[in-house]
Amino acid sequence: MALSRVVAGLARGVVLSLALAGVAAQAQQVLRVTAIPDESPTELARKFAPLGQYLESRLGMKVEWTPVTDYAAAVETVVNRKIDLAWFGGFTFVQANVRSGGKIIPLVQREEDEKFRSVFITDAKSGIAKLEDLKGKTLSFGSQSSTSGHLMPRSFLLAAKINPDVDLKRVAFSGAHDATIAAVASGKVDAGALNISVWEKFVTEKKVDPTQVKVFYTTPPYYDYNWSVHADMPQALQDKIKAAFLALDPNTAQGKEILGLQRATKFIPSKPENYNGIRAAAENAGLLK
Repeated sequence: MALSRVVAGLARGVVLSLALAGVAAQAQQVLRVTAIPDESPTELARKFAPLGQYLESRLGMKVEWTPVTDYAAAVETVVNRKIDLAWFGGFTFVQANVRSGGKIIPLVQREEDEKFRSVFITDAKSGIAKLEDLKGKTLSFGSQSSTSGHLMPRSFLLAAKINPDVDLKRVAFSGAHDATIAAVASGKVDAGALNISVWEKFVTEKKVDPTQVKVFYTTPPYYDYNWSVHADMPQALQDKIKAAFLALDPNTAQGKEILGLQRATKFIPSKPENYNGIRAAAENAGLLK
């Protein structure tokens, strides 16, 4: 009898220890977040800081910012589940979705991402006034995997019967939208293509003089950025993350700050089908491998 009580006591102790370990593991859970490096690392970290704090309070778990070196790394880290939540452009989402066999899914996007656009810019004295004027000139895209800084600008050039690899003197890749602006402003290239929201931010913050560097073409709209997760993430956590973004309110101080930094009026639900046009453009341009 005494032995049975000891065994029972030990069993209860093991169960309690396992339960406590489970609670501890849950308490230590971390949501790992990254974003495609379409702006400088310091700017991305600055934009994410208040959003990370907000997500921690809404999810009840630690949120950890993990920068990546390039667009390809952002795709691979999410596909391989080293990152839980990623800010993708439309093209990088398509790449991740294809690479994972459809396992990467978009949760939310900014309202602005339903009708996103790119701009082509040039020195105001360059004489470039339309896409056809780019023939024989030098042009900088952003990253090769950028939706708004490469894929869609290239797609609209091809639609205008301009093959950038044949008809232009030289094509460069700056790596980021802000770097494209700098390349045009410094005269390294005759023109550049980039994300319209980064351009508008630079103009608003007086980091570029639109009388010196001008927009000469704005593309038609297309779907772009979203926050994506791996489909293997527990549905309850997916739902909590989505609800947190949808609850951001510009009429509150916190919501206004976060939405302002994200250059968003609000977040709305997203779905893979929104990016079928991006996938078709990538396939047509021979950029989807």
